[in-house]
Amino acid sequence: MTTHHASATPDLPLDMIIFGGTGDLSFRKLLPALYMAHLHCNLPPDTRILTIGRKPWSREEYINEFMEAKAKPFIEKKAFDAAAWDKFLALFEYVRMDVDSVEDYQRLKEASRDGVRRVFYLATSPDLFTHICENLSAAGLVDENSRVVLEKPLGHDLASAQEINTAVGKHFSEAQIYRIDHYLGKETVQNLMVLRFGNAIFGPLWQAPYIKRVQITVAEEVGVGSRAGFYDKTGALRDMVQNHLLQLLCIVAMEPPVSLDPDAVRDEKLKVLRSLRPMTPEDIARDTVRGQYTAGAVNGEPVKGYLEEDNVPPGSRAETFVALRAHINNWRWANVPFFLRTGKRMQKKVSEIVIEFSELPFSIIPSGGRNYGNRLVIQLQPEESIQLQMLAKEPGSGMHMLPVNLNLDLQQAFTERRAEAYERLLIDVIRGRLTHFMRRDELEAAWAWAEPILEGWSKSGDKPRGYTAGTFGPAASTALMARENAVWAEESQ
Repeated sequence: MTTHHASATPDLPLDMIIFGGTGDLSFRKLLPALYMAHLHCNLPPDTRILTIGRKPWSREEYINEFMEAKAKPFIEKKAFDAAAWDKFLALFEYVRMDVDSVEDYQRLKEASRDGVRRVFYLATSPDLFTHICENLSAAGLVDENSRVVLEKPLGHDLASAQEINTAVGKHFSEAQIYRIDHYLGKETVQNLMVLRFGNAIFGPLWQAPYIKRVQITVAEEVGVGSRAGFYDKTGALRDMVQNHLLQLLCIVAMEPPVSLDPDAVRDEKLKVLRSLRPMTPEDIARDTVRGQYTAGAVNGEPVKGYLEEDNVPPGSRAETFVALRAHINNWRWANVPFFLRTGKRMQKKVSEIVIEFSELPFSIIPSGGRNYGNRLVIQLQPEESIQLQMLAKEPGSGMHMLPVNLNLDLQQAFTERRAEAYERLLIDVIRGRLTHFMRRDELEAAWAWAEPILEGWSKSGDKPRGYTAGTFGPAASTALMARENAVWAEESQ
């Protein structure tokens, strides 16, 4: 992996300290990502990884019960190298701690080294962030070289997000705080910046009236699984819209930053969030749809409805699906609707941004009764690709048009290995690059826009609309688009 910004390369040995070191996020994402960074020599030479948990394990038990049994299966088979894995395991120390116990932080202090860069990764429930940061500071573990990584969701509303930010900010400066949103680590999301600001072809067209509407979809096939207890208190709007989808919207809609300096980029994203038109109770009733999956089939396999999942309270009103129409009140995007949609137990796993360009004001070429506009489809998963839908003549004697795709397959275009989002973001933390992390004012602006929607739903007393697992959500979501004389991307194929 090519290393840019040599000046940002770490100059100190690293102690990576993971709170929640025995949790799901650690074995599924963080430890495999750190292994890949180690494999490709992207960790500082003198790195140690301290994982923290409550289980009364020895170091050997942690390695066997957790690293070997749980984390190792999440490493791609082709990337696994036994010698590199053994060297990686040698970096680890397991520290048994109760994060609420002030005394236990002395144990951590003894395990950590002096004169190193400590990166504290808080892969815990956000309600523990304040205690952990206070206790780290009281134990003398925080200095000017320290950094802290905060997992989402940061709070459950604006007030709780502000409270967490203020509490963490007492011990870490804003430049030391990395609020992680793994969507910002995806190669295609970062490519969107280059697509927009590195190519003259799109610049003049990237605005109203040339763009008619924008769709952003993050659809998952999975249900809530073992996260039901967390998810039921959270719901899709807090879990996905307030962070991932709004961040994608910002990158689509932002003005060109003056440079790639982290604050220059984040200043422009903040302007977008502050330009989002606030939703009135009437807007919420008309322009938002929330749903909850019922029993159905995904990939031909029968699956339970949300209310039948383990640990979901009877009669729960947590939404597993959200579709909404948003507007940005500024010159560039006046009257261009942004349709955001996310859900669990959908027909297929797909994350994509669809830019729909306006149709020609007049066409001399017959289109068979269909009015085709050009579309730019940026797919983030399952495959990473960019497609530009153009019109071409159908073979034959007539002059009939059909849409065809100019297709950029990023996997084929670039043959070198592509780091996963968490790996890329962890390397950014180690190297001190803040561009792809949310700043405090960004996070709070996103909450300020999302919170009235949550309040409106709560006051209305309406239940989420049921949708069969394995579909693309409730019929009301299709109706939301139909009012604009539009359809969701999968319905137009």
